[in-house]
Amino acid sequence: LTTQKINMFKKFNFSTLKNDLPAGLVVWLVALPLCLGIGQGSIPVPEMIDGSLQTIKDLEFMTPFSGIIAGIIGGIIVTIFSGSKFGVSGPAAGLMSIVLIAVPEIGFRGFLLAVVLSGVIQFLLGLFRLGIVGYFIPTSVIHGMLASIGITLILKQIPHALGVDNEPEGELAFQQVDGENTFSEILLSLDNVAIGALIIFLISMIILLVWELPIVKKNDKLKLFPVSLLVVVVGAVLNQLFGSVGGDFSDMTFLGSSHLVNLPDALSNGDYQNLIVTPDFSMEAFANKDIYIYAITIAIVASIETLLCLEATDKLDPDKNISPTNKELKAQGIGNFLSGLIGGLPVTMVIVRSSANINAYAKTKMSAFYHGVFLLGSVFIFPTLLELIPLSSLAAILVLIGFKLVKIKNIIKLFKTDWENGLVIVITIIAVLSTDLLSGVGIGFIIAMFFLLRKNYELAFISHTDEEKNKTVISFAQIVSFLNKGALMTILQNIPDGGSVKISAKKCHTMSKEIQEVIKDFRDINSKKKNISLDLIGFEKFFIEEN
Repeated sequence: LTTQKINMFKKFNFSTLKNDLPAGLVVWLVALPLCLGIGQGSIPVPEMIDGSLQTIKDLEFMTPFSGIIAGIIGGIIVTIFSGSKFGVSGPAAGLMSIVLIAVPEIGFRGFLLAVVLSGVIQFLLGLFRLGIVGYFIPTSVIHGMLASIGITLILKQIPHALGVDNEPEGELAFQQVDGENTFSEILLSLDNVAIGALIIFLISMIILLVWELPIVKKNDKLKLFPVSLLVVVVGAVLNQLFGSVGGDFSDMTFLGSSHLVNLPDALSNGDYQNLIVTPDFSMEAFANKDIYIYAITIAIVASIETLLCLEATDKLDPDKNISPTNKELKAQGIGNFLSGLIGGLPVTMVIVRSSANINAYAKTKMSAFYHGVFLLGSVFIFPTLLELIPLSSLAAILVLIGFKLVKIKNIIKLFKTDWENGLVIVITIIAVLSTDLLSGVGIGFIIAMFFLLRKNYELAFISHTDEEKNKTVISFAQIVSFLNKGALMTILQNIPDGGSVKISAKKCHTMSKEIQEVIKDFRDINSKKKNISLDLIGFEKFFIEEN
C-alpha cells in the first residue's frame, strides 16, 4: 500500500465502531427529516417562476430528494476530505433563500451549474489558504443574515402549516424576499386552510417546544432522542388515523398525496438512472452572468457558515481539537462540486447535526460517514414510508429552525450592551427582506464598516488639555491611519497661541504618511506661527526629520 492509502485507513479507526455507529445512527435520525424539510422548503412554487418555458420545465426536476443528495454527499464525500473530527455536513437552512431566489431566475439546472462552480471557488479559497477570510466578516452582519433567513423560512412555511401545498389559484408573483408577495401568499392560504394539516402542524409544534424545555434538555436520554424523527412519525401516523376514521371527519382532515413528501418515482420503481439531474452545461448557461453571481454568493455564504460552524464545533469538542480551516474549505468545495453535478442542494457544515454527533459520544469522524451511508440506504430501502410524511410536519421543524436563526433574545440583549452591532443586525435583516440576500448583506457590511471606522477614528489617539496651564497632551495608539487625519488636525488647530503640546508616539508602530505630514507641518509651520511649544516623543522611527 502507498503511504497515502495507509494514511486514509488511519483516518477511519474501526476500533471505535461501538461508539461511532450508534452516534451515526442518531445523526441520521436527526438529518433525515431535516434533509427532506430543507429539500421541500427550497422548492419555489410555480408562480415564482418568471422565465422561459425551459426554466418552468426545470422545476419538474426539483424534489425533496435534492436535499437527500446533499445530505449523502455531505455525510460521505465531505467527511472523507474534511479535517474536522465531529463536523457533519449537509444541506443548510441558511442557503434556502439563495435557492428560492436563484431557481426562478436561472432555472434548477442553471442553479446546479452555479453550485458546481461554487464548489470550484471554495476549493480555490482553501487551496490559496484563504480560510481565515471568513473571520473578517463582522459577526453582526452574519447574525443579521441568519436572522433574515430565519424570518424568510418562517414566512415560507406558513402556507404549508395551513395545508396550502397545491398550486394556488390565480396569478401570484411569489418571491420569498418580497414582503408584500409573501404576505399575499399567506393571506391566500388563510382562505384555503386544510384542517388536518393545521392539526398536525400544531401537534408537531407542541412536541418540538416541549423538547426545548429545560427538564428535557437536562435529561441525558431524552436530549439524545431525535425529536425531528418523532415529529414526522407522529405526523404520518396522525394522517393515517384521519384516513381510517371515515365519514365527514376523514374527508375534512385526511391529507392526500399533494400534502405529503414527494420523492422521485424512480426510487420506487427502480429506474435509478433517472434519479440524477445534471447541470445545464450549454454555452448559453456559461454565458449567463447571473449564474456566476449566484456561484460566488453560494461560495461566500456557504464558506462563512462552514467556518462559523467549524469554530463552534471545535468549542463543543471535549478534546478541544482545532480543525484546519483551509482543508475544510477544500472538502466543502469538493462536496458542492459533486452535489451540484448530480442534482443536490448546496452543502455546508451544519451545527445542529455536528452538535448531535458530539452529544451522541462519537469518537471519530466515522460517525459522520456512517450517517451518510444510512441516508443513502434509507431512501432506497423504504422510500414509500418517507412519502407518508406530511409537509405540515416538516413545516413545524423548519419554523422552529427559523426562530432559532432569528435569536430575538440575543438581538435585544445586544441592543442593551452594544447598540451599534444591534443596529447592524436590524438593518441587515430589513435590507435582506427588502432587496435580496447579497444586496442586504452588502448593505449590512457597509454599515458595520462605518461603525468600525468611526471607532477607529475616535480611538487612534487620546488627547487631554489642561486649560489652566494651557497644555495639551496627545498620545497615539498602536495604529494611526489616514482616517484619523481630520480629528488630529482639528485638535491641533484648536490649540491656543502660546500654549504647549506634547505628542507621544511611543506605543505607535504604524503611522500613515498623511499623519506624519500633518505633524511635520504643525512642527515646521503652525506651531511657530502661534508660538506653541512642541515636544515630539518617539517619532524618530517614522523618519520625521528635525529642522
